[in-house]
Amino acid sequence: MARRNAQPRWYFSLRSPYSWFCYRELLETEPAVLHAAEWIPVWEPDPVSQRLLAERGVELPVVPMSRAKNFYILQDTRRLAKERGLPMIWPVDRAPVWEVAHLAYLAATDEGMGRPFLDRVYAARWERGEDISDPAVMGAIAEGLGLDPARYAGAADDEQLRHRGIDVLTRVADDGVFGVPMFVLGREKFWGTDRLARFLAAWRARMVTTPAESVSDERPEFAELAKAVSDGGHAGGCG
Repeated sequence: MARRNAQPRWYFSLRSPYSWFCYRELLETEPAVLHAAEWIPVWEPDPVSQRLLAERGVELPVVPMSRAKNFYILQDTRRLAKERGLPMIWPVDRAPVWEVAHLAYLAATDEGMGRPFLDRVYAARWERGEDISDPAVMGAIAEGLGLDPARYAGAADDEQLRHRGIDVLTRVADDGVFGVPMFVLGREKFWGTDRLARFLAAWRARMVTTPAESVSDERPEFAELAKAVSDGGHAGGCG
C-alpha cells in the first residue's frame, strides 16, 4: 500500500502559463499523479485578502515580478507552447483580481467539480484569451457545467469563501511556496515544469503498490479530460 506521507501536494495558479503546461503534460502522460495529488491553488491576494493575511501574521513568500522577467516569460511561454503544439493566446490582465477565479475554484471543489472547472478556466484563459477576473466569465463557465452561475460570479464577495481562501494562502506560506507550479512531497520541493521529471521519479520511489491498490487513472472525470486533451479540446504555470 502507499505510504501515508506519499501524497504529493500540487501548488498551481489559474493565472500561470507554467501551471497550465504542467497540468496538460500530466493529464496526457501521468493522470494517476493528478488523481493522487492534493490540489492547492495559489494567487496574489487583493487588498482585502492582504488585510486578512496580515491580521493572522501571514506573509506570502512571493515577490513582485520585474518588467524584464515579464518580457522573458512572454517569450519563454510562446516557445514552450509551440514545442507542445498548444494553441495559446496571452490574455491581457488590465485590472486582475485573482480571487474571482480562485475562490470560484474553491466553490467548485465543494460540489465535486473542481477538476472540470479548472480545466475550463485554463481553456478560457490560455486558449481563448478571456479575462478570468471577470465575474461573468466565471458565471458562464459554471453554467456550462450545470452549476449556479450567480454563486460563481460572486465567489469573491462570498465571506465564507474569502476566509477559506485565507486558509489556503496560509498553507501556501507554511509550505514556503514561492512560485508555481510546485510539487511538495514530504520535505522535498520541486519547482517548475523543468523539474517535473525529478518529482515524478521521487513520487514513484515512494510508492509501494499492488495491482489492487495502485492509483487508478480511470475515474470518469480523468478519462473524459484526457480524451479532451488528446482531441485538442479543453486546456488544462513558474510565473
